[in-house]
Amino acid sequence: MKKILNYLFEHKTFTREGAKDILINISKGMYNESELAAFMTVFLMRSITIDELLGFRDALLELCIPVKLNGYDVLDIVGTGGDAKNTFNISTLSCFIVAGAGGKVAKHGNYGVSSISGASNLMELVGYKFKADDAKLRTELEEAGLCFLHAPLFHPALKNVAGIRRELGIRTFFNMLGPLVNPAFAQHQLIGVYSLEMARVYNYLFQQTDKKFVIVHSLDGYDEISLTADTKVITNDGEQDWTPEQLGKRKVHPEDIYGGNSVEEAAKIFMKILKGEGTWAQNSVVLANAAMGLYSLGKHSSYNDAFAAAVESLESGNAHKAFKKLIELQ
Repeated sequence: MKKILNYLFEHKTFTREGAKDILINISKGMYNESELAAFMTVFLMRSITIDELLGFRDALLELCIPVKLNGYDVLDIVGTGGDAKNTFNISTLSCFIVAGAGGKVAKHGNYGVSSISGASNLMELVGYKFKADDAKLRTELEEAGLCFLHAPLFHPALKNVAGIRRELGIRTFFNMLGPLVNPAFAQHQLIGVYSLEMARVYNYLFQQTDKKFVIVHSLDGYDEISLTADTKVITNDGEQDWTPEQLGKRKVHPEDIYGGNSVEEAAKIFMKILKGEGTWAQNSVVLANAAMGLYSLGKHSSYNDAFAAAVESLESGNAHKAFKKLIELQ
């Protein structure tokens, strides 16, 4: 690792193959914690290159335990995290609204590192049991419309960096990798990113695949559609800026989407919204993200139609029914 670090300190970058080799060696436990912390910190001081990101992704996908979902056309809604905004679990809520509207979701998530409540923290608290059993995951998808894929179960390489990431408590390049390595190889993805630079990188990467994707970045820094400002929306077909009014019928304030100071507080907000008892602002943000997810599935001819379907899913109680069914299956 000393050779690698000295190479990086000279402002050099890795080839795709070189980056892949390093991450495979990380998975084998070849470096100590101090070396790994130094390695991760370098990428906070300079931008990761596309070749490096591709190499890290190649390694994780090669090492991952794939999930077989019998050919279901699934969606993943995921944010990179690392925006330091501490919102409630918007992406996870959006997944249940999509499921309640008839979509199939394979949600990839992990414990929070740079946020108080990651998707895995929340799902664990509300009674979901993490599993890597294909048959059980398929049953959840069939009966509830959603299954949850806890990243460490499918990516053994992450085990050797989990503790360091938690102790650092800040965004690292592993945040960028999460949306690229869903073990169910989701054909549709709604990805929220924390910067325009990352939006451009993801756009380049996803254009090389056959995935149907939507990348969103709130122009005031959120890694999701926040409705606190205009949102950059990038799809297979191009990009445009959408106003809060276009996406959620109204603009909201940052304090409206605050996620609380603990996982328990985040879970209370989550359940309140899912039961249809959220505030106007909370509902609008969740509905906008769910609508964009539904739109990316290609089942609606316009975003407005997708938004109407999201509203129906929440207000009819179908989203909450999908959640209850999922928990009953545990």
